[in-house]
Amino acid sequence: MKWVTREKARVDRIACPWLISRFIDRDPTFLFVPDAEVMRVAERDRATPYDVPGVELGHHGDRCSFDAFLEKYRLADPALQALALIVRGADTDQRNLTPESPGLYALASGFREISTDDHANMARQFAAYDALHAYCRLKLTETRRG
Repeated sequence: MKWVTREKARVDRIACPWLISRFIDRDPTFLFVPDAEVMRVAERDRATPYDVPGVELGHHGDRCSFDAFLEKYRLADPALQALALIVRGADTDQRNLTPESPGLYALASGFREISTDDHANMARQFAAYDALHAYCRLKLTETRRG
């Protein structure tokens, strides 16, 4: 399946491809295009647009696109729900929503700066999301043990 969003990705536009790749689509193709081109490319290439205004898989209220994916695809894993709070904080004005959110924002900003394009940025950041997901699972396990 094809997925399209705005170029120069930072937090949500990298977190969502990670989520798609790991939990939704076994063979995704990601397209990163200028803001004004997203909907045209979506129609032309039959790609699903995300993280752009006015789409189902975008920001709604205080929630970001990562939240919209969790809801649409009914991904109720508690570790993904915990990760969603970190992503939401890093991607919105709620930077202090979790203690980890400012760090994710900083890392995502730095990766964007040192990457040659969005695909290189995505490849670099996926390991960070794998690690954050594992961290969220660990925290939940520790919480249950008391």
